[in-house]
Amino acid sequence: MKHTTIRAAVVTAVLSLAFALVGVPAQAAPKPFWTPDAMRAAVPMDKLVKAPRVSRKEVAKGPSAIIQSLPNGGGAWTGGGKVTQTAGRVFFLFNGQKASCSGDAVTSANGSVVVTAGHCVKYQGTWHTEWVFVPGYNNGNAPYGQWAAKSTLTTPQWEASEDMNYDVGMAVVNPLNGQRLTDVVGAQGIAFNQPKNQSMYTFGYPAASPYDGTKLIYCSGSTFTDFLLTKDHGMNCNMTGGSSGGPWFLSFNESTGTGVQASVNSFGYNFLPGYMFGPYFGTDAQNLYNRAQAA
Repeated sequence: MKHTTIRAAVVTAVLSLAFALVGVPAQAAPKPFWTPDAMRAAVPMDKLVKAPRVSRKEVAKGPSAIIQSLPNGGGAWTGGGKVTQTAGRVFFLFNGQKASCSGDAVTSANGSVVVTAGHCVKYQGTWHTEWVFVPGYNNGNAPYGQWAAKSTLTTPQWEASEDMNYDVGMAVVNPLNGQRLTDVVGAQGIAFNQPKNQSMYTFGYPAASPYDGTKLIYCSGSTFTDFLLTKDHGMNCNMTGGSSGGPWFLSFNESTGTGVQASVNSFGYNFLPGYMFGPYFGTDAQNLYNRAQAA
C-alpha cells in the first residue's frame, strides 16, 4: 500500500511537470513599441510645434542676399558614405502622440551621444518618452537597430523658456547587443564656437509633404545669420517637418560622407518659405555635449 501511494505520487509529479513544460504554451515575447508601421505613422514633430511668426514687413527688412539661390535646396542624398549610417530618424511620444525628428551620432567619450534639436527631446514643459534613435532609417527598416535613450538632455535656456537660439538636444543611448552606438555606426566630428556665415551641408528625414520620411535628404550652400528673431544660422533649404534635429556640417566631404557638426535643423519662418534655421553651437551647446558624453 505504501509503495502504491509513493508510485502514484511520483506519476502525478511527472505528469504535472510534463504539463508545465509541454501542455502550457510559452508566452510570446513582447512586440517592440516602434514597429515598422508605428514608425511610418509617426507625425513630424514640427507639425506639433508652433512656428515663429513674423510679419511681411519684418521679412522685407532682411538683407537682399537672403534671396540668392544656393547649390542644393533639398534633394535625396545619393552619395553614400558615413552620413548614411550616423544620421537617422528619432521617434518618441509627445503627450501620447507618436512623433518623429532627425538626429546624428557624434564622437564622444561614452560612444553613445546622439545630437538633435531641443524640441525633439522636450517641448511645452514635457519630456518626450519612448525615445529611440534609428540610424540609417529606410522606410520602416532599422538596419543598425533601434537605440533607446538612457537619458535626454537640453540646454538650460531651452529647458527654462524654449529659447529658439538654444534649441539643441542630446540623448545618451543604451548599448545594443553589448555594443555602443558609435562602435556600430561610426561617428561624425563636432565643433563649437566656429566662425559664422560659412558653407555648410545639412541632412534630415523630412516627413511632411512633399517628402515622406523614407529617405535621407540634404541641402548645401552658403549660410547667413538670421536677422529676424534669432541669431541662428540660415540656409536655403526646402526640408519640411521631421527634419528637425538633423545635422549641419562644416568641412563636409561628399566622397566620405563625413564632416564636423556645428548645428541642427531647428525651424523655418511662415513668411520665408524655402529656408531652414539652426542654432549656433556656442559655449552652452558645448557644456551640454560635455554633460552628455560624461553620462
